[in-house]
Amino acid sequence: MTTKKLLIIGMVWPEPGSSAAGTRMVQLVDLFLANGYQVTFASAASKSEFSYDFSHTTVAEQEIKLNDESFNTVLKALTPDIVLFDRFMIEEQYGWRVQQECPGALRILDTEDLHFLRQARQQSTKKQEIINLFSDIAKREIAAILRCDLSLIISEAELNLLQEKFKIDPGLLYYLPFLEQQITADITRKWIPFADRADFVFIGNFIHEPNWHTVQTLKTKVWPLLRKKLPEASLNIYGAYPTQKVWQLENKAERFFIRGRAANAQETIAKHKILLAPIQFGAGVKGKFIDAMLTGTPSVTTTIGAEAMKGSLAWNGFIEDDLTQFVEKAAQLYQRQSEWQAAQQQGIQIINQRYVSTAFTDAFLLKITELLLSLTKHRQNNFIGQILNHHTLQSTKYMSLWIEEKNK
Repeated sequence: MTTKKLLIIGMVWPEPGSSAAGTRMVQLVDLFLANGYQVTFASAASKSEFSYDFSHTTVAEQEIKLNDESFNTVLKALTPDIVLFDRFMIEEQYGWRVQQECPGALRILDTEDLHFLRQARQQSTKKQEIINLFSDIAKREIAAILRCDLSLIISEAELNLLQEKFKIDPGLLYYLPFLEQQITADITRKWIPFADRADFVFIGNFIHEPNWHTVQTLKTKVWPLLRKKLPEASLNIYGAYPTQKVWQLENKAERFFIRGRAANAQETIAKHKILLAPIQFGAGVKGKFIDAMLTGTPSVTTTIGAEAMKGSLAWNGFIEDDLTQFVEKAAQLYQRQSEWQAAQQQGIQIINQRYVSTAFTDAFLLKITELLLSLTKHRQNNFIGQILNHHTLQSTKYMSLWIEEKNK
């Protein structure tokens, strides 16, 4: 049996220490490597000091150029069996070249989260108006989903939205959440106990608008009330890429601290009693809550924050949209050890029942094998996708070629 070749085209070089998206990408890479795939990771982005170090793996790294025919040469040399696009914008930029040079390659889109859903909620929150899902970005993202053979969806709520609201064929979508290790008794014994923890924590990449908005909510609406109830407690804000406007929120007298990038997200969260995240808009599944549950740290969040994460299970803390009640629940959880420990146990249940990798990986790899064997039939069943891939409708292709000419 020949080794299957996977090409991943990244929007950025993954930074698992900076974002949940980076963690997700490394999980996918590890999954394919563990199953014998020959993996090439390509990106037109520059590396940063925080980019994941693939040198301890067999992953081949490939720098590529955007809107440049040199990528066609890369494709011809690699002849991948599978191409995975990191978010819909990458499919727009490179998908037509993949179709042209490697028509038999299985095309997979890793959505990360539905960008159009996050943007619609953001606009609705900021403008205080009814949510509008039918935006231009929705048309672009759903077109990318239709052009691909399979799209990975991290949230069951988003899976339902695509199938019910937008009538996307379920055969084009695949639910694949974060892939975690089971929380065992050996792991929980090493957790820092209630008595040895202190203070509240929030963590989130500041390039991500929902995180910045959440920190503003904490600063102006939550912490002024919560510190009156718990004057000895502090709120510690961690996150990659803080700008000056973030640093300016710090107020030592109010015990509101901006800490910047966390060297290790899980170790940082594990020292604190509670993760606070009054998230007002966003999409997908939030990596910060996975990290909190993996370290036995209860959390207080909103309906949007917890969306699609717990299924029918109890949350590892509280879900509260009313910010006055949010503060009450946070204070209650902070002070009552028995409630805190019960919340911790609920987090274990969520991880072990909904995110353990072995529950998903075999079925996912089997799905890919089946698609590779029946790709022609699969594409015939997705005739709308064939139409969108037809040259007459490939505006992204001609925009790219125009930019390429302009750059010469």
